[in-house]
Amino acid sequence: MDRILLQGMQFYSYHGGSGEERTLGQPFQVDLEVEKDLAPAGKSDRLEDTVSYAHLFRVVRDVMAGETKELLEALAHDIARRCLESFPIDGIRVRITKTRPPIKGAVLSGAAVEIYRTRAEESC
Repeated sequence: MDRILLQGMQFYSYHGGSGEERTLGQPFQVDLEVEKDLAPAGKSDRLEDTVSYAHLFRVVRDVMAGETKELLEALAHDIARRCLESFPIDGIRVRITKTRPPIKGAVLSGAAVEIYRTRAEESC
């Protein structure tokens, strides 16, 4: 399956399991892989035959700036659901990384979740 990729989208948002995370905020990185047959767009060279990167970005931005969530899983699920509802795509992989997770004494470049959803799963 062909894929549209948006990598390294950076956001400062107010999500997390602790009150401090939801009050002070923190940086997040979001990566998106959207599955779609891109052959029609490759042949036609028309935007109408694909999904706009800008439109996908706006969905991610709106979720990251929207209602505060405690879990990365909930953020990723909301992004996947909204993309599947809004665009003619077959599947989506969403990875959300806290680039500075609040784990006392930890030295790591991030803590992340990654989910994969398909249109068939969303319609159930």
